[in-house]
Amino acid sequence: MKIEELKPAVKKVKAKRVGRGIGSGLGKTSGRGQKGQKARSGGGVRRGFEGGQTPLYRRLPKRGFTNIHAKNYTEVTLTMLNKSKATDVTAESLLEEGIIGKIQDGIVVLATGKLEKKLNVKAVRFTAKAKENIEALGGKIEVI
Repeated sequence: MKIEELKPAVKKVKAKRVGRGIGSGLGKTSGRGQKGQKARSGGGVRRGFEGGQTPLYRRLPKRGFTNIHAKNYTEVTLTMLNKSKATDVTAESLLEEGIIGKIQDGIVVLATGKLEKKLNVKAVRFTAKAKENIEALGGKIEVI
């Protein structure tokens, strides 16, 4: 293989060159049609606008609320802990190994699956069953 034989992994799409004459197919009005709101510079309607009709987001009733103090924990199962190579498992070690995507407000260990090795786990929360399974194999748990 030579360097000139290399091709990009994704096919490059050429940019639309508008306003470059009648022969281009995108000359004169540049694909915007004749007059009207969408033909104007800066024209168009905002997201959710329905031509003056009451928009859907205003027609539907509002339900519930979002708790701004709610904690979002990343769920970690016992099966996921098996994949970890570290004996002292923390949220940071799981993130480095690529077992979890992001930490958020900490991790909570769930008892899904079966643990097969002794681990020392540090997490914000543990389910009762997960606690039992970790300690049954001689591991330790630490609530941060």
